Amino acid sequence: MIEQLGVHILVADDDLDDCFLTEQAFRDASFKSSLHFVHDGEQLMSYLRREPPYNDSDKYPFPGLILLDLNMPLKDGREALLEIKHDAELCSIPVVIITTSSAQEDIEQSYAEGVNSYITKPTSFNGLQEMVQSVGRYWLETVRLPTKGPES
Repeated sequence: MIEQLGVHILVADDDLDDCFLTEQAFRDASFKSSLHFVHDGEQLMSYLRREPPYNDSDKYPFPGLILLDLNMPLKDGREALLEIKHDAELCSIPVVIITTSSAQEDIEQSYAEGVNSYITKPTSFNGLQEMVQSVGRYWLETVRLPTKGPES
């Protein structure tokens, strides 16, 4: 399969260490995508709605894929997922939950609310690298992602 060029991935995770490791794992994987990070659900929604400081589309490109942690401050991933999937301009963005929770209730609730995939965070960097390879192969090389954002 041909890798989609220019796919922007928005990572919503409040753990700065996890963000650093995720960025490193994507760099190691050499996918032709860019990563942007937000650290709580309110920042995520502001980014997606192009609210300041995220209103510069060159600096903050519209994502083709969201990697979402469930447990974040201010607005958690569950609340953000509901908002995304109930917004006509945002609902087509694929959302992959990557979280420490392996609770069946979280898994079932997330799928009921429209998540595209649910992954429990690996506990090692090697596991994270393998997960990024799998996510990248599927979401960046296999499936076709929407290319239009609200400004299109």
